[in-house]
Amino acid sequence: MRYFILATVLLCFSNCVSTKVFNDLESRYAAMVKQRNALEKSQDSLQQSWDRLNAKWDEATVYLKRSRDSVQKGLQEIKALEEEFALLKENSELKIQERIAANNALLREIALKETELESRSERVNQLEQMMEEQKQALNELKERLSDALLNFEGKGLTVEQRNGKVYISMENKLLFKSGRWDVEAQGKQAIRQLSKVLEENPDIAILIEGHTDNVPFTSRGTMESNWDLSTKRATAVVEILLENNQILPQNLTAAGRSEYVPIAPNNSVEGRAANRRIEVVLSPSLDEITALLEANN
Repeated sequence: MRYFILATVLLCFSNCVSTKVFNDLESRYAAMVKQRNALEKSQDSLQQSWDRLNAKWDEATVYLKRSRDSVQKGLQEIKALEEEFALLKENSELKIQERIAANNALLREIALKETELESRSERVNQLEQMMEEQKQALNELKERLSDALLNFEGKGLTVEQRNGKVYISMENKLLFKSGRWDVEAQGKQAIRQLSKVLEENPDIAILIEGHTDNVPFTSRGTMESNWDLSTKRATAVVEILLENNQILPQNLTAAGRSEYVPIAPNNSVEGRAANRRIEVVLSPSLDEITALLEANN
């Protein structure tokens, strides 16, 4: 319709105006048509651009919503993790404090044990030193006795050290006549020599044991058996030792062992002679060692 009106106008104008004007108008018209076509193409292009932008906007909106949802979910997860971490941290700190307290208690216990071990070690060293000193003292005592009783060795007297003690063994032939308990002169001399050494060692416990062979004792008066005879002989030696007032009576013990601790078979003359004897057993005092051992308990 627009083209028809325009053509009519042009026809009218062509009859009214000159060819030059007509041509000019026709040229303008062509230019306007071209411009209109260009505008239509531009409009189509803009519409396409708008459609693309709108599609991208929709995509961006969807993406933004997803992103927001993802961020929100992430924030929630972070919050949950933070709460979990805070709880874990609280529990960890509590566990750490408990572990520190337990470690401190263990360290205190270890320190006490170390102190106790050091104390025990010190007491053990003291004990070893005491035992070594006693051993040395016994060695010296044994040597001193051997020197003091040298004249009687080979006459039924021996001195030896064993089991942490010193043993002076005197056969009856040196001390007593058969069946008697009063000490002969040579035996008294040996016992008195012994007492001179013993007075130098007031801490030594002195056990005097009387021993017999297994030949039954023939009853004489109040003497009934080898038990009586061995005890009487041990007591007789004690009485001679006590003539030395430097020897403490509380350090002396007299014991009769009868025939029951033989050192040789009783089926020979020599064996029975060896069994008929007095043994003086010298033991160091154990009071200090006992006190130290009790302190370790």
